[in-house]
Order: sequence, then structure tokens, then C-alpha cells
Amino acid sequence: MRFRVGDRASYTQTISEAHVALFVGAVGDTNPLHVDEAYAKRSRFGGRIAQGILVAGLISTVIGTRLPGVGAIYLGQTLRFLKPVRLGDTITATAVLKAVREREKGGYVLTLDTFCDNQRGERVIEGEAEVLWEG
Repeated sequence: MRFRVGDRASYTQTISEAHVALFVGAVGDTNPLHVDEAYAKRSRFGGRIAQGILVAGLISTVIGTRLPGVGAIYLGQTLRFLKPVRLGDTITATAVLKAVREREKGGYVLTLDTFCDNQRGERVIEGEAEVLWEG
């Protein structure tokens, strides 16, 4: 088996205006906290923030391209949103292999601790993913 508990992989991206705009176009989330600076300035956040699910999508990049990688199929994901992500923040999404179970039908079910940290090292999202890998 090519996986060992403790294996980890990460992906880093700076969240931009374009990312938010493309996400709005893809899913329709026009909450003014994400798209209206004047509205967002009056909020508890003091300015625009990125959609939490947009940021959590970086975890999918790690799982689909790095750990376990090509052929990964999401079975489930829990998420806790801990801090807001502002446009311009650089986010590093990380997955750490917690457990591996071989399937009778072939392939593996992997349990991964998942999290996203900003450029200041602050945890903004944490959770756990369960992934099927038949590679």
C-alpha cells in the first residue's frame, strides 16, 4: 500500500476578487458580505469576506490532486468555520492521513484530518474527510 498514517499534503492559494466572482457565478451566493463592500463594512467583519465553502474547496484540491490524488472520490466531509477569510488572504489547505481501511471490493477508504490556515498561521477551517481511493 502506498499510504501511511501521518502522510500529509497541502495546497496554497491567495483568495482574490476573481475567485469570489467566479464562485458567485457558479453557485449564485450573492450574500452582500461577499460582494458589497459598503454592506460588509457595517458588519461584524468590517469588510468583505470570502465564502466559507469557496475556501473549503481548497481541501478538495488537496484530496483530488495530492493525497490521495487522481481517482479520489469524496464520501464525506465535516467542516468547522473558525475565522473569516478576507480577499487577499493566502490560504494553505492541508490533509493529514488519519486512518486507512482496505475494502473487500478493492481500493481503500481513507480518513483524513483536513484544515485551512491563513498566512498568519491562524486556523480558519478544520474538519475530517472520508475518501474512497481505488488507484
